[in-house]
Amino acid sequence: MSTEFPRDFLWGAATSAYQIEGSPLAGGAGPSNWHRFAHTPGNITDGDTGDLACDHYRRYAEDVDWMARIGLGAYRFSLSWSRVLPEGRGRPNPKGLDFYSRLIDLLHERGIEPMVTLFHWDLPAALEDRGGWLNPDSASWFADYAEVAFRAFAGRVRLWATLNEPWVVSDGGYLHGVLAPGHRSLYEAALAARNLLRAHGAAVTRFRSEPQGKIGLVVNLEPKDPATGSATDVAAATRADAYMNRQFLDPVLLGSAAEGLAEIYGDAWVDLEGGDRASVAQRLDFLGVNYYTRGVMSHDESAWPVRASRVKVEGRLYTETDWEVHPEGLTRALCWVKERYGDIPLYITENGAAFPDPARVAGPRIEDPLRVAYYRDHLLAAREAIRRGVDLRGYFAWSLLDNFEWSSGYSKRFGLVHVDFATQRRTMKASGHYYREVIRSHGAALDVPVAS
Repeated sequence: MSTEFPRDFLWGAATSAYQIEGSPLAGGAGPSNWHRFAHTPGNITDGDTGDLACDHYRRYAEDVDWMARIGLGAYRFSLSWSRVLPEGRGRPNPKGLDFYSRLIDLLHERGIEPMVTLFHWDLPAALEDRGGWLNPDSASWFADYAEVAFRAFAGRVRLWATLNEPWVVSDGGYLHGVLAPGHRSLYEAALAARNLLRAHGAAVTRFRSEPQGKIGLVVNLEPKDPATGSATDVAAATRADAYMNRQFLDPVLLGSAAEGLAEIYGDAWVDLEGGDRASVAQRLDFLGVNYYTRGVMSHDESAWPVRASRVKVEGRLYTETDWEVHPEGLTRALCWVKERYGDIPLYITENGAAFPDPARVAGPRIEDPLRVAYYRDHLLAAREAIRRGVDLRGYFAWSLLDNFEWSSGYSKRFGLVHVDFATQRRTMKASGHYYREVIRSHGAALDVPVAS
């Protein structure tokens, strides 16, 4: 296969604020709902918190050096809403804005393009106290915050994303309670999903009033396959697809609710209305796709509310997070977006894997052959999508650094760069070296097989 990546293809890596920054209350920042959730006993593996994480708040210059060593052309990171606006609303925090300003300036100095995500799951605790994403005012709160960021970094940030994985926020945070804020209610999940969509639309409206760059949305996608050919498993996979893949994309890109959601949510269902529907369906400049695995689904009446459970496939490799390694699903996901929603520019905004890595490192390098093979296979899958006509503009590896992996704490490692959390020492993994060679060769290195 001779297809090349586009000349201006962005080779990047991604992180998020709470997962790497640490110092959550430093410099006038307010607490977030994740700060509270992590400090609640029983919520996080080993009782870990993001209080130190990768200490990126103090070590950001060192981390930009690591980006440059890998050869990144772009870096996707999120802002901490509560660092920018400690109360979630009102007067911005100058020290918080200054931190991100220094980071953005340093990225430009090293020739690395910033892609900024406004919301990557950490909501100011002050807004959580007012109902969080259940409050109908949350859309305007988010738009006000977005406007502060747009104005603060105007001319220096070309690529903006409103929300990261809103489905995970509503499902993990409001339905199953495994993520902040830790609620378990179908009615709350439906309402949070609606308000997240409204918030996205409101932020895009503010951006369009004084556009300086491009704005998009980031979603996580999984092709859903039935475990068997039975009618019940096929229906289960269809429901799972509507719930995860189409719940947020259909309103944004088609202007209508995904078919099947009303049945899934039952009397908890709340659809968008009039002006909100139009706001949510405003034109996007790009869509970010986070891809990790596919879902093989079996009918399961006990799996509320979708009545579908994920099953493991015998003989397949699974990561430390119990996700099947399925690179062909990435090609399918990208082509599905093109077929269903048209030729919107796409970025792969997250893709990576957790495999066993040592906590401490003695030498200058860590061998992680499974991760190297994972990246090669998924980048080949991305290249195949380009060959099939997908307008793919960039790829962001997840993650630059080992980090605080939400409810798993520090027990799962995704980084290209290893972090010894006891000493904060950074060490490049073999996957980081491999990705550097892929970037240097603009993808030509992918044609050389690697050991797995």
